Amino acid sequence: MSAHLPLPPVPDPFRLPFHYGALHQIGVDWLVDPEPVRDLLAKHHPDLTAATFEDGRALVSLNYQLYFAQYAFGGGVTQEIEVNVIAFPTTEAGRLPRLTYAQYARGWDQTKLLGIARVHVVCDNPFAIRAGRELYAEPKYPGWFEVGLPSLNGPEGTTWTVRCKAAAIEPDGTLERNPSPLLDLTAELDGLTGIAASSAPITGYGTDPEGRLLAGPMNVYQPYRWYDLASPEHADRTRLTLPSPDGGLGRDLRTLLADEPPAVGAWTFQSPPVAAHNRPYYLPTGPRP
Repeated sequence: MSAHLPLPPVPDPFRLPFHYGALHQIGVDWLVDPEPVRDLLAKHHPDLTAATFEDGRALVSLNYQLYFAQYAFGGGVTQEIEVNVIAFPTTEAGRLPRLTYAQYARGWDQTKLLGIARVHVVCDNPFAIRAGRELYAEPKYPGWFEVGLPSLNGPEGTTWTVRCKAAAIEPDGTLERNPSPLLDLTAELDGLTGIAASSAPITGYGTDPEGRLLAGPMNVYQPYRWYDLASPEHADRTRLTLPSPDGGLGRDLRTLLADEPPAVGAWTFQSPPVAAHNRPYYLPTGPRP
């Protein structure tokens, strides 16, 4: 093999890097039996190996994103959720440090070889679905979302609720919503103190139709907040419901999380506000004529 590989193509009309105008994100992590993870990873990404942490367990992560992007013609808002396995290129095994889950979650892997191997990506933006498939070889398909997020424009609290439902893309390129639920995820982080985690850039792995392994780093320009949920007292802070266990996403998650382990950690990022429109006030006026 040549020592210098060509860069993957960037087809029109896409441009890279893709710049996020705002990002709100939550990830939830589970340490699980490694065998089902290895079997599933071999089907989707044969050149990757599942990372292992405490007691030889593998790591499965759900990652929800709400983001805004500004284009020359205006703006767009996208939501998506990823089912990921934490993995690394098999040929690079000798370069990896030995880490606990907590060390990994706080960003101690400075090789950035421990990345997210995407198994499912559900997205509500047909253009973003196309971009994910063509640029990063993501297994991306349509869905839609009903969510409740921590917000400066909403009630106080740090609870996240994400309900993902099925969808299809119409011939005209629009999204057709389906009422069938795919998954429900809740993370109640109220009262917890997050730790600043310098985990970016996060390497995302994809395998294209020709079997070539791609790596695409995503830079987030401020620290994540990581929440340690490993203590038994936090076992009920996250809940995952799979109303459709027979579909691909539900089937794979039930296989990976067969023993229904409690989540060991959650991580969040929310873009800071860039402006605020303040409360109005009355002005004194003179007598009306």
